[in-house]
Amino acid sequence: MIHTTTIRSEMESYLNRTGLTINQFAEVSKVNSGTISTIIKGTRPIAMQQLDRIVLAMGLPEGSFYELYVDECFVQSPNWRRLRPFLYRCTELDKLECIQRVVHLMMDNLSYIPALFDTAEDFFNQGKFAAAAIIYESITESEKYQHSERLALCHYRLFTISLSHDQEQNLRAATRLEGFVERLDVIDQLDALKDLVNMYYSLRKWDKVDGMAAIMGKKALIQYNYRYEQARRSDKHREPKRPLFTYIVYSHLMRSAICEEYGDYEQALQYIPLYSDLNWVREDTEEAKQLIEKFKMWATANTYLCHLMMGKIEVLQEYVAFIESQENEIIHAVTNILQAANRFDFNIDDILIKFELQITLFIDNYGTTGKYTDQVLMNKFTCLLTELSTYYWHRERYETGIKCVLIGLETAIEIHNDDAILKYVRLFELFRHVSSKEAQHRYHKLICEV
Repeated sequence: MIHTTTIRSEMESYLNRTGLTINQFAEVSKVNSGTISTIIKGTRPIAMQQLDRIVLAMGLPEGSFYELYVDECFVQSPNWRRLRPFLYRCTELDKLECIQRVVHLMMDNLSYIPALFDTAEDFFNQGKFAAAAIIYESITESEKYQHSERLALCHYRLFTISLSHDQEQNLRAATRLEGFVERLDVIDQLDALKDLVNMYYSLRKWDKVDGMAAIMGKKALIQYNYRYEQARRSDKHREPKRPLFTYIVYSHLMRSAICEEYGDYEQALQYIPLYSDLNWVREDTEEAKQLIEKFKMWATANTYLCHLMMGKIEVLQEYVAFIESQENEIIHAVTNILQAANRFDFNIDDILIKFELQITLFIDNYGTTGKYTDQVLMNKFTCLLTELSTYYWHRERYETGIKCVLIGLETAIEIHNDDAILKYVRLFELFRHVSSKEAQHRYHKLICEV
């Protein structure tokens, strides 16, 4: 005969080992003795709170018997009144396998999907992403042939959850989301498009960035006109994550940035008034005012940048003086100045000394630790190291240049950025004949990881 372990059998075994009576155990566990008696007899299902008290009274770790609880309470007759607190408790204790099993059982009854989706949204908003992802994945599988907004929103949430420093994974996530953007509510579309624009920018997919930024700008402008020009300000509207005007202006900013990446600085300058002249903006919140000032600051910095990249070296000192007071823009500006110096072969040693502390902190924080706060920052890091390496090569400061190449290569390998890996490989080959045996050994070790 096969003896199946159950919560009831575990309780009976515990009482036999300890010699406790049901009344004594009830006093310890704070569960009514009659309830314990009916649980042991198998005539009463166990409530979540009761199970936790029983486990605690038995001196077992929190979450013990949860696997058995799934088999006994949910396999035959899932009940949302019991399922919901169980999902929340499993999330607290990181019992993801139990969540996976329970959600799989619930998918046999499609009427549970709305309640599951709401639960996943709650988990997502609480930052419990692993638990939320399990539910979102199950819903996308169950509704994969539907064209619902809920399905699209699940894919958007999974995209957000899956972002990491692995750029190959990020590309797959972005590609997966693309096909569902149009099914989202129009406000969610704006946020999803903005996230995709940032993602593709970090991946250097310039055509994708330009196309999606244009779509985002058009959609946002339609919503803006609808909301303000038709005197509907008194109507209640869903709000995007940022003030609505931001999506229009950010579209122009990103399209300008793409022109810069293609070297079309004349066209980039044409975009600048579109994100600097903002007298038309109706929002008057403190957040809106701060964003307006930020766009104007970017416009000024990018004007200097475009002129510099067009060979007008005389603007360099004004550019440096301007960004010196903009702490968050220093690394981006230094990267651009390095690019210009490498293109037109002029000396910027004094500028590198001026911003040496910021450069060193940036490399130490985001290179050697491998920590990134967002995708654009990854792109900024690899670009800085590439331009620094090139600059030091031209100035015959080989030891410093090799150090930058190796830090950049290590990071590019870690984030699976193939384009950056190739750039660093080419740069190291320039330095090879002047590199130490130690540097060559480290380079060989890194290449073996590719």
